[in-house]
Amino acid sequence: MTRARLTRPSPWIVAGAFLVSGTVHLVRPAVFEPLIPRALPRPREIVYVSGVAELACAAGLAVRAPWAGPASAALLVGVWPGNLQMALDATARVRRGGGRPQNVALAAVAWARLPLQVPMIRAVLSTRRGTGERAAAPRSRA
Repeated sequence: MTRARLTRPSPWIVAGAFLVSGTVHLVRPAVFEPLIPRALPRPREIVYVSGVAELACAAGLAVRAPWAGPASAALLVGVWPGNLQMALDATARVRRGGGRPQNVALAAVAWARLPLQVPMIRAVLSTRRGTGERAAAPRSRA
């Protein structure tokens, strides 16, 4: 497996993640409501909109739509604050709960998830406009 493959997953993996997450947003919105910054009104509606956006991006990546890469990257950047909030809340639960194993595991996963969005963004931006294929790396002329 090449280094590029390890640092830039396939856009199909991101599309699959969007499909699962978007579905959960619509079926169980209460799971995501605590991630919405408290200063924003109507968290349930924000969760629904973000779920629809994830499903739209999943579909766009699947059909290799030209807008799908940039839209998916923007969505990943847009949800990052919610993922940070999830990590902070999980850490607070560990502190309050005396370090119970399930709380520690959830906090570890939440913190590990934050930097994983970088290769996901790279994956969706690496698709060629309109083809869904990876852009070829420039060749050096030696």
